[in-house]
Amino acid sequence: MTPSQHLQDTAIRYFLEVVRSGSVSEAALRLNVSASAVSRQIASLEEVLQVPLFERRPRGMVASAAGELLATHAKRHALEAERVVADIEALQGLRRGQVRVCASAGFAFEFLPLAMATFREQHPGMQFQLVSASPAQVTQAVRNGEADIGLTYSRAAVRDIDVQHRQNSPVILIMPPGHPLARFASVSLAQMQPYPLALLDDGNTARQLFDIASGQRGLVFDPVLESGQFDALVRFVLHGGGLTLGGEVTVREYVRQGLLHTVPIRERGMHARSIELQTLTGRNLPRGVRAFVDHLRALLPAQR
Repeated sequence: MTPSQHLQDTAIRYFLEVVRSGSVSEAALRLNVSASAVSRQIASLEEVLQVPLFERRPRGMVASAAGELLATHAKRHALEAERVVADIEALQGLRRGQVRVCASAGFAFEFLPLAMATFREQHPGMQFQLVSASPAQVTQAVRNGEADIGLTYSRAAVRDIDVQHRQNSPVILIMPPGHPLARFASVSLAQMQPYPLALLDDGNTARQLFDIASGQRGLVFDPVLESGQFDALVRFVLHGGGLTLGGEVTVREYVRQGLLHTVPIRERGMHARSIELQTLTGRNLPRGVRAFVDHLRALLPAQR
């Protein structure tokens, strides 16, 4: 058990695990206790509060309105406990601590590992946990307290999220340096159509904007590769397989090294997204998390 868990009541911890997993039995497995022990703790909470905390459904447990309110409070209490422990550990400087990051696939591919490595040069005691997810899942992980920081592409504001940094991030075309389209300052969708194209799945903002723009132009693309892994698409391009889409930040190092070339796509709709560095509204961030947020703020803007 971590120090912060000692600051939390057992019943609340069990309750939150059922909220996360949607099942008493699954929560019991994750907590390494019996299902009956979890059920007793939930029942005791409901008895104290005199309201049902869950709706029992055939496919699992769903938090009731009262359960959602309690979960929101409990998550914030748990995060505050983690912050207190982290700040106590950091009294002698950033010698220890953990930062949990959830990010869109493109950021997890190159940008964040590099950012973490350079941060640890100054603070070698810091540890990281990095999870890759879809943009919507990134934001949800921050809202649920499962991640301290979210780094993702966004097209609209989201409730309960503080945006620590935002910058416009047009969708760009990624290709090998010697590709025929590399000689143009920008390209249209029609110019792209004759060439093999590799795309992320439809949960990705670049893919969504591309599909909308293609539909508006009446153009049909038949991608030769579709994947939820951005690194697979980049390696496909590096091996000469075709083109792909992304953002400047996600392939910045490869462009700097001369391994890839990028050009803007000359379509208004391809500019309708931003990079967001997200944290939970109202949360007091641990010192190490705050320092890494500042580190990312400095790295994200393109160098002029």
